[in-house]
Amino acid sequence: MQLTRYSDYALRILMYLSMKERDGAATISEIAAFYGISRNHLVKIVHRLGQLGFVTTTRGKGGGLKLARSAAQIGIGEVIRKTEAHFDIVECFDAQANSCRLTPICHLKGMLAAAQAQFLRELDAYTLADAIAGRDRGFVSLLDRIRLSAPGA
Repeated sequence: MQLTRYSDYALRILMYLSMKERDGAATISEIAAFYGISRNHLVKIVHRLGQLGFVTTTRGKGGGLKLARSAAQIGIGEVIRKTEAHFDIVECFDAQANSCRLTPICHLKGMLAAAQAQFLRELDAYTLADAIAGRDRGFVSLLDRIRLSAPGA
């Protein structure tokens, strides 16, 4: 199974905010620069993460993005379920688009559905906090290494 870039970026945004949890708000521009991702693309994802209740946004000076809940309260499986458009890993998962001639006799769909359910159950066992082990020490070190390797540093 492969996640969309949208879900990948959503997780990256949440992980970044998790690392910044104690330091205050982050900006979309800051996150875009950190990951080398288009700011415009991140704006759409951050907006949706706000609608889903994962982030809060504050406008103005001193504003920015923060996690709406603690990292320990945000499940990875929950994020994936809410950010993936669909889980149609093969054509027959979408009854309207399915044109496979084997559908009446095929058991592959059931096997794949079971594997997909196990995949999501496994992700349900983890939180955002689990995804950023050692985030207090590691984040500062990572930022320092990025700054030192930046052109003109």
